[in-house]
Amino acid sequence: MYHDQGHIPFKLAGFKWNAAKQQMESVKGVNITLGLPIIRTSVDHGTAFEIAGKGIASPDAMILAIESAVQLANNKK
Repeated sequence: MYHDQGHIPFKLAGFKWNAAKQQMESVKGVNITLGLPIIRTSVDHGTAFEIAGKGIASPDAMILAIESAVQLANNKK
């Protein structure tokens, strides 16, 4: 299986499209890199340059990424 093929079910479950507004309503997904000496989490949706500065981005994935990093840090103790 290729990297992008694994993302299909993940994004189907985590992305919510608002058909009335013709825009993403919520994007939830966290990328966690394991095996590093540091805790690394990031949003899973990419850079979203096409909506940067328009005031329509959802903070959901960033909040989840931060919460995941905190949870990993607490479990490391």
